[in-house]
Amino acid sequence: MKKQPPIDVREEPLLEDIRLLGKILGDIVREQEGKAVYGLVEQIRKLSVSFHRDANQKANQELTKLLKGLSGESAMKVLRAFTYFSHLANLAEDRHHIRRRIAHEREGSFRDGSIPAAMNKLTRAGVSNKKISETLANSLISPVLTAHPTEVQRTSILEAEREIANLLTARDQIKESSKASNPSKDELLLKELKLNEDLIRVRVLQLWHTRLLRFTKLTVADEIENALSYYETTFLREIPKIYAQLEDSLTGYSVANFFKMGQWIGGDRDGNPNVSAKTLEYAVSRQAEMVLRHYLTEVHHLGRELSVSALLLKFPKKMQELAAASPDTNEHRQDEPYRRALTGMYSRLAATLKALTGTDAARHAVAPQNPYASAQEFLTDLKTIEASLISQNAEALANKRLRGLIRAVGVFGFHLATVDLRQSSDMHEAVLVELLQAASIESNYSALSEEAKQKLLLSLLKDPRPLRVVGQKYSDFALSEIAIFEMAKKIRSQFGADAIRHYIISHTETVSDLLEVLLLQKEVGLMTGVLGKKPVADLIVVPLFETIEDLRNAAPIMRDYYALPGVLPLIKGSGAEQDIMLGYSDSNKDGGIVTSNWELYCAELALVQIFDPLGTEHGIKMRLFHGRGGTVGRGGGPSYEAILAQPPGTVRGQIRLTEQGEVIGSKYANPDIGRRNLETLVAATLEATLLKPTKPATKEFLAAAAKISQSSMDAYRGLVYETPGFAEYFFDATPIKEIAKLNIGSRPASRKANQKIEDLRAIPWGFSWGQSRLTLPGWYGFGSAIEQFLNRPSASEKKAALLTLQKMYQQWPFFRTLLSNIDMVLAKSDLALASRYSELVADVKLRKRIFGAIEAEWNKTVSALNAITGEKVRLANNPALARSIRNRFPYIDPLHHLQVELVRRYRSGKQDDRVQRGVHIAINGIAAGLRNTG
Repeated sequence: MKKQPPIDVREEPLLEDIRLLGKILGDIVREQEGKAVYGLVEQIRKLSVSFHRDANQKANQELTKLLKGLSGESAMKVLRAFTYFSHLANLAEDRHHIRRRIAHEREGSFRDGSIPAAMNKLTRAGVSNKKISETLANSLISPVLTAHPTEVQRTSILEAEREIANLLTARDQIKESSKASNPSKDELLLKELKLNEDLIRVRVLQLWHTRLLRFTKLTVADEIENALSYYETTFLREIPKIYAQLEDSLTGYSVANFFKMGQWIGGDRDGNPNVSAKTLEYAVSRQAEMVLRHYLTEVHHLGRELSVSALLLKFPKKMQELAAASPDTNEHRQDEPYRRALTGMYSRLAATLKALTGTDAARHAVAPQNPYASAQEFLTDLKTIEASLISQNAEALANKRLRGLIRAVGVFGFHLATVDLRQSSDMHEAVLVELLQAASIESNYSALSEEAKQKLLLSLLKDPRPLRVVGQKYSDFALSEIAIFEMAKKIRSQFGADAIRHYIISHTETVSDLLEVLLLQKEVGLMTGVLGKKPVADLIVVPLFETIEDLRNAAPIMRDYYALPGVLPLIKGSGAEQDIMLGYSDSNKDGGIVTSNWELYCAELALVQIFDPLGTEHGIKMRLFHGRGGTVGRGGGPSYEAILAQPPGTVRGQIRLTEQGEVIGSKYANPDIGRRNLETLVAATLEATLLKPTKPATKEFLAAAAKISQSSMDAYRGLVYETPGFAEYFFDATPIKEIAKLNIGSRPASRKANQKIEDLRAIPWGFSWGQSRLTLPGWYGFGSAIEQFLNRPSASEKKAALLTLQKMYQQWPFFRTLLSNIDMVLAKSDLALASRYSELVADVKLRKRIFGAIEAEWNKTVSALNAITGEKVRLANNPALARSIRNRFPYIDPLHHLQVELVRRYRSGKQDDRVQRGVHIAINGIAAGLRNTG
């Protein structure tokens, strides 16, 4: 029996919550399904815990036998029980994170990644508040929500779980209040806790009787609504609080609106035929409706709160004019200028809502009229009220709600979030082939050399005439692509320039890929003027470099692009901003975890060398957009460490990064957790911008990393792309086939209808390895690379090489973060469970050969990590995650065992609805338990 570590007293509240939620769930299973089902769940739970924690092989054999003998109906009930336990354990864990953070802050200790900790570091480094304020004024930090086929949660489930999270918070508050109360009131305390428990029970009962899965595949509209739910619960209220926190820290200095939200949903067409001009319009309209209804609610509450009478206080002239302009003639409010003004502002907002979205406000004190022309106009009215309150020495009234609303309007405008447009470069080329052929300009554009394409595109960008021919019939495809550009122009006119700012080109491989999008902008009027005559492009053309080869070509492509005649003046005249997106997912699938990270690092350094002189001479600002996923294999991992590990000079207050899949829910479903994660982005960006790295990478470090990268890629590609039968193994030993059928996204899992790794999207690739607990994209190749690096002729040379690696780990943030992420992935992997999935491979020789190779590399990687870090156990430096795994993972194991059994049944021909639903419920539960699977 493995000896369990003693329980830290600080963990007791977490364990208490887990026990409470587990007991409630158990009671509901017994009440709703009967004692036999409850007994079965308990038996499986105990056997799983015994196997997981004590390595009890007898328990493992009993568990396997028991699960194989389950009927389809019993399997469903057991699956649902363990899936919901994973969900409830996550809620308890989130609550404990908040609890521990509050405890630390009460002690005056602020954790890395918090704004107070960042401010303390900056102060100690001699960075003034003025410098911080100036830095923020020239910054842009933007998390971008994307929709991908890994988000498995239904909104109904999320809403019930949010309520349980609120009740856990209330439970802590009840206990906290009892500490200061009279002990004789304990009876009252017990009653309050019992009432709280009963309310939790109601919500858990609701969950038990709520369908976990969707009957139909998600539409783009569904994905838009799912994303908007996080704005309502978290972003609209928590982002203004972050600004307020910064204002408190920078007393006397302003804080610019540097933190903005981004969105791909509705504008990302790459590989998604369901996205069109209509979905783009719907996305922006729904976003506007969401934010305007938020403003309407806040203005309504302000009207109730600001009951200040002109009979008691003097009002400034501007405030009197704002009140006088209101159509509110109610005699009861004639001496209340704020209420009159806010009633008028509400009517204008209601009219704005109608004009922009076609929907109506919930309340009407007076009829909607005179819509606001812009968010700035609304902001001016709010600031008039604020200035008046300050002049009356009533600033406290402004602080309560008004200041948060003012900040929200400055951040979210009338558009809520900037929607990015994205399409693959070959699609743009296909449109231009058709346009140029119809205009008799070029009969076969695709056949031209890159040099000839550039020459033709530059000449057309200098020509004011459009390409389209009146009366010519174009294909539906070409018309739909052009319609996106036309819709973008319309949206920017209606909702403001911040509504759509970026056009991302997937698979950017040549300079012409960038010029093609400029030409399509010109075609619809998004680019005014022509090259050589002060042109302005409304949308920032953003190349996306994805594969290893693309990353290596990123700097040369951007250098050649800016060297073209007319391009530099165009960028300067269009705002002097250049976003460049880097793909983590495809580069990892292409070359493995080490090479992906190393090539990203090298590409960033090379881009800095290009844009530093452009910034100095021409004011061009480079902003990197990190296409990170949830899993480490897709660029995931802690954001704070990831930002600080960026190469020197690549952040400079400018960063965009994607938030995807299950990660969106785990980071932002709970407002407190959401605020902490948003705060982390701000803190890390400030530190990366204003603090010098502890030590720059030496030539020795860079040379070692390059060598390790090459060896790692050889090992990774040797397995994934060069080992005969590997694709067959992957498709059989993971639930990828079943994931592709699950209704968890509007986008297909593969680009083509085949079983080629090359055509599989990086997201389901990583998701599948997580489900089978091998997490292969997050570590494979590292062990072989280190083994080869340490393979020296003599013991002394080997010792020196190991010392170099240890120095890299201790002194170089990039290498330390890479190893930390590999460490985390290995901690979440489980070879014993993975071997169960390998049993799904019918070809025994193939199974043993591939799994044997994977197992050998896993052991090499563990040995390499131990040697470099000096730690013999995983997560030695991350006790919070170690605790999480210890508390939750034993309860995920039954889901894996059941998933394997049901997949086996399904693939053998027992394809009834119950078996298929069981597989999908297991996918849901495992994803919830692992958390960062997106």
